[in-house]
Amino acid sequence: MRALFRRILAFCSVISVLVPAAVWAAGEKAAMLVVVADTRRVTSDIGKYFADLYNTNMWLFAVWAVVLTAGYGVFLGFSMDIIMSRTGLDLKSRKIIEH
Repeated sequence: MRALFRRILAFCSVISVLVPAAVWAAGEKAAMLVVVADTRRVTSDIGKYFADLYNTNMWLFAVWAVVLTAGYGVFLGFSMDIIMSRTGLDLKSRKIIEH
């Protein structure tokens, strides 16, 4: 069993050394790759705005993503607090009892 484990570990070690070399070898082709959002069939104004923002200004797109994710988290937190309090689970006045 130990011999099998050592062989698997040696194989994984060799693969982890050889795979990055193969990725670096494809670097010239990857430099020519451009990732853009296709805006030809976008109908909504907000979708068009974010697709164009992704294509033109990646930094502002990332800022919007962080702000909207935080906003959604706050919204879900408050809405779940309201739902839990209406079901009878009041999490605001819980007492922590240490034994």
